[in-house]
Amino acid sequence: MSFFKKIFSKEKKETLDKGLEKTKSSFFSKLSKAVAGKAKVDDDVLDNLEEVLVSSDVGVETTLKIIDRIEERVSRDKYLGTDELNQILREEIAGLLSETNTGDETDFTIPANTKPYVLMVVGVNGVGKTTTIGKLASQFKKKGLKVVLGAADTFRAAAIDQLQVWADRTDVPIVRQEMGSDPASVAFDTVQSGVNQDADVIIIDTAGRLHNKVNLMNELTKIKRVMQKVVPDAPHDVLLVLDGSTGQNAFEQAKQFTKATEVTSLAVTKLDGTAKGGVVIGISDQFQIPVKYIGVGEGIDDLQVFNKHEFVDSFFK
Repeated sequence: MSFFKKIFSKEKKETLDKGLEKTKSSFFSKLSKAVAGKAKVDDDVLDNLEEVLVSSDVGVETTLKIIDRIEERVSRDKYLGTDELNQILREEIAGLLSETNTGDETDFTIPANTKPYVLMVVGVNGVGKTTTIGKLASQFKKKGLKVVLGAADTFRAAAIDQLQVWADRTDVPIVRQEMGSDPASVAFDTVQSGVNQDADVIIIDTAGRLHNKVNLMNELTKIKRVMQKVVPDAPHDVLLVLDGSTGQNAFEQAKQFTKATEVTSLAVTKLDGTAKGGVVIGISDQFQIPVKYIGVGEGIDDLQVFNKHEFVDSFFK
């Protein structure tokens, strides 16, 4: 019987289970070796568990936090059998995720009292940023929401063209200019167009150049400032897209982007092709930013709203 109440649809849960299969298999294979021949959780088991968590891309700081919590339980309960370790880990990881991911969303929604809802998307090239925007547009449109896209990643012609493909595919309007245009100008025009069209959701793509953090910071600050001339409290969400398959590199990207701008939510993509799904736990905890979406496949419907209960359930199922 599942530890958590089922709240996802059967199809979505099966997709999530499948998407996390490589991470789960790798983690529990390592965990089995860590406790082999041991009946109780002792210092050796904890040392081995620490190695398992770090090598599963949970991250050093989050790993130490989990180990400390388990040590407290061992000290309190005097004896903990290794057969209880799965349940203990499950509870501690769920607890960590709950500290940052306070909501229990199961579907694509926006705040009822915010229109238009302006979403600015950041992230380096190649992480699945534009694809995530396209999938978000599709999901919001399915909910009956009117969506407008803005191609403010004007540094690369390919980025503009790729977003155009998604706009055509999802049949939503897009605001674009030529490569090399001022990104802030595109953002301003997009928000203005969204307001004029009575849009519910406006999604702005931005460039992901990290080689010069000062320029990136200035550009993102300028984009925010010009959007606020049209919608004073925009953007309502700054979504950082990270490639889960890069493991520790995703931590570094999160560090750089949180220095460059205020990031309010995360999307972790490409979890289906990797055994590094532990990165979701570590990044959420370390940066104290909620994970909003996860990518567990290539299909449009394989971008899912992150739900901590279902994630932990699939991880330990």
